[in-house]
Amino acid sequence: MFTAARLIAALCMAGMAYVASEYIKLLFDEIQRFGNFNYINAAVGFLCGWIIVGPRAGRGMAAAISHCITATVMLVFWCLLVYSLVDMWELAMRHRYSGPMDAVNGVFEIALEYGAYLLDTGLAFLLAIGALVTAVFSEIASRHWR
Repeated sequence: MFTAARLIAALCMAGMAYVASEYIKLLFDEIQRFGNFNYINAAVGFLCGWIIVGPRAGRGMAAAISHCITATVMLVFWCLLVYSLVDMWELAMRHRYSGPMDAVNGVFEIALEYGAYLLDTGLAFLLAIGALVTAVFSEIASRHWR
């Protein structure tokens, strides 16, 4: 069901994902081509806001903060999974894996490698502030627009 809280939560999460993507670009200094990195992350953020935060809005501010932190963790997880799968696919097409289980293991190895870059205090602070802003705005939207 379409609600204002879902829309506000989705837009806030998409905006947070876009800004975090710009910050992440600074962490990966050796990679020069990012392609649609910001837009893919914003789309994943939109879905996390729409599916995770939006339906749970209106249960109080503490619950909203909890749900937004959960959505932020899921945003990072899904983005890591998407980019790990893309990299694994590119390596698999170059015949870098000896079998399908090597490719599956490769996804997790790549995700851990990318995840190590994300252990930055600035990024964690940015995501935490974004989760709080999303919680406040979605809760306000839930109270005022029913």
